[in-house]
Amino acid sequence: MAEVLPPQNNAGLPGGAPQMQYQQVRDERVDVDAPAHISVDPAGQLVASMFEEFLTNYEAQDGYNYTNQLHKMVSRDGSTLFIDFSHISDFDFELKEALEMEFYRFTPFLRQGLTQFTKSLHPTYVESSSNQLFVSIYNLPEIMAVRSLRTDKIGHICSVMGTVTRTSDVRPELLTGCFRCGKCGHTLSDVEQQFCYTQPTMCTNPRCDNRNDWSLETNESTFVDWQRLRVQENSDEIPPGSMPRSIDVIVRGEVVEKAKAGDKCVLTGFLAVVADSGGLSRAGEAAVSSRANFTGDGVGGLKSMGVKELTYKTCFVASSILPFESRSALSNVRPEDVMDPNSSANRAEDIAREFSPEEREDIRRMRGSPDLYNNLVNSIAPNVFGHQEVKRGVLLMLLGGVHKTTQEGIKLRGDINVCVVGDPSTAKSQFLKYVHTFLPRCVYTSGRASSAAGLTASVMRDNETGEYVVEAGALMLADNGICCIDEFDKMDQGDQVAIHEAMEQQTISITKAGITATLNARASILAAANPIFGRYDRGKTLKANIALSAPILSRFDLFFVVLDEMDDLNDFRIAQHIIDVHCKKETQVEPPFQQEQLKRYIRFARSLNPRITSESQDRLVECYRMLRQGDTLGRNRTAYRITVRQLESMIRLSEALARLHCDDEVKPAYIDEAFRLLKKSIIHVDTEDVTFEEEGEGEGEGVEGDEGKKEEEAGSREEPAPLGEFDPNAPTPTATTEAPDDQENSGSGAANVIQPAAPPQPKKKVAKMKITFEIYQQISTAFATMIRRKEDAGVTVTWKSAIEWFLETKESDIGGDVEELEKMRRLANKVIKKLIKSDGILVFLAEAEDGEGDTDRPLGVHPNYAIE
Repeated sequence: MAEVLPPQNNAGLPGGAPQMQYQQVRDERVDVDAPAHISVDPAGQLVASMFEEFLTNYEAQDGYNYTNQLHKMVSRDGSTLFIDFSHISDFDFELKEALEMEFYRFTPFLRQGLTQFTKSLHPTYVESSSNQLFVSIYNLPEIMAVRSLRTDKIGHICSVMGTVTRTSDVRPELLTGCFRCGKCGHTLSDVEQQFCYTQPTMCTNPRCDNRNDWSLETNESTFVDWQRLRVQENSDEIPPGSMPRSIDVIVRGEVVEKAKAGDKCVLTGFLAVVADSGGLSRAGEAAVSSRANFTGDGVGGLKSMGVKELTYKTCFVASSILPFESRSALSNVRPEDVMDPNSSANRAEDIAREFSPEEREDIRRMRGSPDLYNNLVNSIAPNVFGHQEVKRGVLLMLLGGVHKTTQEGIKLRGDINVCVVGDPSTAKSQFLKYVHTFLPRCVYTSGRASSAAGLTASVMRDNETGEYVVEAGALMLADNGICCIDEFDKMDQGDQVAIHEAMEQQTISITKAGITATLNARASILAAANPIFGRYDRGKTLKANIALSAPILSRFDLFFVVLDEMDDLNDFRIAQHIIDVHCKKETQVEPPFQQEQLKRYIRFARSLNPRITSESQDRLVECYRMLRQGDTLGRNRTAYRITVRQLESMIRLSEALARLHCDDEVKPAYIDEAFRLLKKSIIHVDTEDVTFEEEGEGEGEGVEGDEGKKEEEAGSREEPAPLGEFDPNAPTPTATTEAPDDQENSGSGAANVIQPAAPPQPKKKVAKMKITFEIYQQISTAFATMIRRKEDAGVTVTWKSAIEWFLETKESDIGGDVEELEKMRRLANKVIKKLIKSDGILVFLAEAEDGEGDTDRPLGVHPNYAIE
């Protein structure tokens, strides 16, 4: 018998009973003389008493105690009490040591102590409740990696961190069984199951010697919810040259369905060993043990050598699952949005309660800053110099629009997709890496190394059950987050088609291997693409520069084209910034707001659901009309197709700007900024100069003047070369050839020696007239506006009168310079010709009559052309 010691601090037994220290009884194991189905463990009983004492007497400095948590658990009809491990460390060091070393051994006794604690406060709840009570422990001081779980951790409590890649269905698990003897009918209850189907070793009836004949009484047995997860170590924890390690995780009770594929979690529990009977069997084949009294030829091969019986695998039995951001004090800036817009106010209050008073005051101070928009933009990727427009797009993508649901149940996308296109070394991948580290739920992948199944979802066969299961891809893992895809243009065409549904409907539909499912992929996509020829050609349109299809182009809300332009001052600033980042890591660029401040502000702003006012609706219609106008122009027809999706993009961007300013309404100013971003990323792409060829110095008005035609026809006839000029078809005479005698007396007095032929006259180069696209657009808009006004007034405008009108408007600028006046006349003539022949903005209103040139035909503006 162990020595009786006086009660010590927080370690005495209830009611002032004598206490036994844990170190004195921890090696006293199960009483072998007791019945086989009854466990008698003195150390376990002591741990149960110590744990009950902890639950009864502990109270934190802020007044928190587990009595109040028990009342809440009973009120919601729960079965799990969540325990902070740091509270146990502060209360009783011996109990902490016992749980650290032999957590698996003492888990049943922790539940026993919880049951006694619940009986003392709610006796009827324990008696009437059919649920088993569980203890969930969290907040361990150390977090381990998945690959650090070795056999020395078996049975010890520990915490691991990883990403959930697969979840199974919730199934019932036999916790304690009730067995009936097949010989005498005696019943044995509360037989604990040890990771496999465990029957009693012998009947407790003294007159019965049954050891094998048992039947399970399911009505009197206890079942609990059970789920298996597949957890993979995080990408930043993988050593160089190694593959990511994974482990199976078992969760029970209220912990099931707490994690889904893609979550970064901290799991607390213990490492267990189970027999790997299915590892050497065919998929779906049940493992059946052989009986000693059976006869037969036996089984040869590996089993005869005992390999199958010696093969085991480890699994992690988790008692708690917490999101990684809760452990690291990171705020999930993209929580799952509530579809009900009327819940915005209550949801904002709930989010605000999560912050401390100092953090709430900091959010108010940020909101009231004079230049909030630019300060937030400058806080995005501070290590990247410049690219303010791209940072604005990334900031609005983090804020997102409002998710909506129509009366028919159709969900409207609120997430914003952004694509960055540009030359190499323009920090495209840096934006993707920044967002990947900024968010806890973000997946980074490369388009070249990813397949359609890897981006969406795949169907695989489970090694243990033999059933087909869905394996989550990158977009599913990034659900309610952001999926960063680098080298987006390198994806195969078939792989691009696979993500059409995920980008717009935000779902992934699978119909294969007998599985028909529609899975959620509510993620924003931040993509980076390179031009086809390495560098962006400003003389070509956006569509001609990147290898993306029109459906993919229309699904991106914002396109940003970043160019590597040569500018001495800008190059100097970029070089200085990069050197500062490399050399002065401690004192590099200080953003207006720190990263934690930015995360808190975005998290609070995303809880708001701004509404669109009637004034803003009219402004949206007007801005959309102006966007569609650019698509009707012939010169922009292949640049970017403006569809209704761009109107929805403008709505999402406006809502994100309203969230940025913590405004409950979408104001017209937010729509103007969204329109500016869309116009910059869509219409400003085609900026090539317009070049006209000078066909002749005497070219006059009209498509081709009559005189010009005659000159061209005359110049095209083949005529013999005049005397003394070079004829390419004649033999070349030599310089010393003498003339015949009959030419000596010629009256012309020609020289005796024939003069050498004159060299060929070089062809006159065709002169070119070049103007910028902006000037061309101004002149074409001026012509269209004038002609449209004359049409409304009933005045006919001809080609010739339009040119005269244009010269009159430029007369004050030109003055009396005849040469400049003639130059402007030729320019106006060529612009009108291009507007008719190429762009289709101007049209002839009548056919040409006999003897009438094009310059005298009436002109009109195409009815589908909208003037800015």
